[in-house]
Amino acid sequence: MPPKSSIKNSATQMAKHLAEVLSDTYLLMIKTHGYHWNVTGSLFPQLHTLFETQYNELFLAADDVAERIRALNCPAPGSTQAFHNKTSIKEAGDKPISASAMVKDLLKSHEQIRTRIETARAFAEEVGDTGSEDLMIGRLRAHDKIIWMLRAQV
Repeated sequence: MPPKSSIKNSATQMAKHLAEVLSDTYLLMIKTHGYHWNVTGSLFPQLHTLFETQYNELFLAADDVAERIRALNCPAPGSTQAFHNKTSIKEAGDKPISASAMVKDLLKSHEQIRTRIETARAFAEEVGDTGSEDLMIGRLRAHDKIIWMLRAQV
């Protein structure tokens, strides 16, 4: 059995990976929600509904990730400032963009977060944290599905 300090260090490092995933997830949820509100054009009904499904799923996912961080006995980031400090997701901005540009931007963002999730999953596997690894595998599946759906729109 590894020493307690090694286990605590692994949990702390895992929580840092998960905090990045949480930050990306939360900011992507906000971006997707904004696109839901502002999408226009001939695909409005389909994209409005698709974006709503996605931001709701991301909101629930953020809660799962935050709860996993807490299960590791570490504090979960809970402010937009903390999320901004840890995210790789670029905000949408204030200027209106086309529905096509929204889809492309969301596709890029989901691909970015997928990379971060894979890094967290690999670390969880390395340290034997099956709970975090399982959570990250589920997130990979969810993002793969969203990526597939967004690519079908491009």
